[in-house]
Amino acid sequence: MKVLPDNPSLDHLRQQAKNLLAGLRDIDPATTLTSAQARLAEQYGFPSWTALKTEVDRMRGRAGIAEVSLARAIADCYGLGDVVGEMRTVARADDMGRRWSLVTDRGRWAVRTMDTWWPIVDAETDVALQQAAAAAGVLLPAPVRSRAGRIVETIGGQPWRVYEGLHSGPPLLAPARSSVTRAVGGVLATIHGLGLPVDRVSPWHGSRLATESWSDLAADAAARHAGWAAALSAAVANLTDLDGIGSDTGTPEPVLCHNTLGPASTRLATNGRLVVVGWEHAGGQPPRWELANALLDWAVVPGGAVNAAGARALLDGYRATAGTVPPLDLSAFRGAVTSLANYVFGQVRDALDAADEQERRYADRSVAHLLSHLPTRVVLEQLLDAAVGAVRR
Repeated sequence: MKVLPDNPSLDHLRQQAKNLLAGLRDIDPATTLTSAQARLAEQYGFPSWTALKTEVDRMRGRAGIAEVSLARAIADCYGLGDVVGEMRTVARADDMGRRWSLVTDRGRWAVRTMDTWWPIVDAETDVALQQAAAAAGVLLPAPVRSRAGRIVETIGGQPWRVYEGLHSGPPLLAPARSSVTRAVGGVLATIHGLGLPVDRVSPWHGSRLATESWSDLAADAAARHAGWAAALSAAVANLTDLDGIGSDTGTPEPVLCHNTLGPASTRLATNGRLVVVGWEHAGGQPPRWELANALLDWAVVPGGAVNAAGARALLDGYRATAGTVPPLDLSAFRGAVTSLANYVFGQVRDALDAADEQERRYADRSVAHLLSHLPTRVVLEQLLDAAVGAVRR
């Protein structure tokens, strides 16, 4: 489920709806803006565009504000200049920490805590990837080192990272129009072409991190009377089937890659170029795994429809940059389905274990939305057929 920023903009939502409309029209040219707005609202977990707009009105102006002393300490530590405005939260805490916006006399900076960051590679390694990608033409907000030369600094008892501000639009959504997915394919090929070594496949994509079975997890949810327990029980067969995809094949050699290059990690700059963010989860994957994962993230509509034009454009963009496309068959989705399983399990556990009532309500909505939008083996086969013209099992 998409999450609204702390100070949501109706203009940004309208832009997201227009971007989504272009992708939906790749599937059905008769799609209307009203339909795209309804799809957008559904992705944010609301029953209608009107309900989404009402929530935007309710949330507007509610961003958190940091103590001036903290903002000044961060600016001083990283040499950002003199603070000239309030340091405000950007969005609710995610799986790394909280994102903030800081304005100084030298410009706007994206700063974030790293309280719950689970690094796959260290910060120096992900920064090396970012710098190499930027030198190769990938547009991204430049990471900033502190005066002491470090990427991560502890300030006010919390670890922080800083990036240069880069003006862009709101996060992109799936399905995206073909010109966007083509650009995504080119970025992936550029990163893979760097060939930066890594010592292992990302654990998130390489193996299930929990030993509990889906049936046992569903039984636990039912015993705790979770509102979505029946939906989880109904999804057990599908989740178990997805676990088996590619499980009997070997693991190709990984390279250092972005690891989460989905719509949430991208924006469009004012000139229309693709901006890539979210490099903190960089890690190792075989190129064919990350490419297959990108097809799933970018060319499948939540609910299961496949944007064939978008899928083909993504591979065309990859081929135009790399000269060739890694072989794709169903086993290429092994990393994607493994990371999905880890994500679903984590979201379910977070919902079951949430102590705060507000967090529990949010987690319950998120899990219910997630369980209603899981891909299936059939969807992956359709996606392959659309992208490469034939399903090779």
